[in-house]
Amino acid sequence: MDLHVTDSLVIPSSELSWNFSRSTGPGGQHVNTSDSRVELSWVVASSRALTAWQRERLLQKLSSKLVSGAVVIRASQERSQWRNRQIAMDKLAQLIAKALAPDAPKRKATKPTKGSVRRRITAKTNRSVTKQLRRKPGRD
Repeated sequence: MDLHVTDSLVIPSSELSWNFSRSTGPGGQHVNTSDSRVELSWVVASSRALTAWQRERLLQKLSSKLVSGAVVIRASQERSQWRNRQIAMDKLAQLIAKALAPDAPKRKATKPTKGSVRRRITAKTNRSVTKQLRRKPGRD
């Protein structure tokens, strides 16, 4: 079952590695008898599905999520191993698509308008007056 990330990027199932283990959480006695927890791992550096630019971009963007050069996704939300496999594949596809997406444009630094500065100063002055009126009168 190949992983379709985008229309132009499909990761073959031969590059995906699966590990299964017993899961915690809902399921009662079923949890104790079945290996429903899923770990999906994919080695980015050795993938043939990626272009050089995509590989470089993924290694840079996912550097904090890489474990020995591989992206590892865990899923144990559902009782069924099949459903957890689907969830893990969806998570991996979203992670890759987000990392390959172009960066958002840089924000232009702007100054506050004269009106907003004036309103802020007026509000501060009014707040100061309110607090001064709450004080106990002096012993003059």
